[in-house]
Amino acid sequence: MDFQIQIICQLLLAAFLGSLIGLEREIKRKGAGLQTYSLVTLGACLFAVIAFSLAKSINDFNPSMIIMAIALGMGFIGAGAIVRGEFHIEGLTTAAGLWTAAAIGLAVGANFYFLAIAATFLVIGILVGFGLIEEKILKKK
Repeated sequence: MDFQIQIICQLLLAAFLGSLIGLEREIKRKGAGLQTYSLVTLGACLFAVIAFSLAKSINDFNPSMIIMAIALGMGFIGAGAIVRGEFHIEGLTTAAGLWTAAAIGLAVGANFYFLAIAATFLVIGILVGFGLIEEKILKKK
């Protein structure tokens, strides 16, 4: 029973961390926001929990294959978020953010809680801080 409570707490933490990133994206009115980022971190965490649980119960099971599949799958989702216009490309930051959000979910699922929390705040710092630098100093729209 304690293991099940731990899993639920991991899923809640992953979804919460994703929602923090998603909130920043919502404030900037980006297409991927609260729901998308929360679902990405939750899904990656769930896959990680399943992978590591299987690795404990099945001797020859290698969880790194599931981790690699998540990273690859997020690359496809990210590619779908990228739109190329005539003179500019949009969605690169969203694609990178979703890919990083999946890694955060994996970290939670692998019990690397401090790493996941630190990475979440780094992502938010990058999105907010560098966004301000681009907007105010570099005049990038």
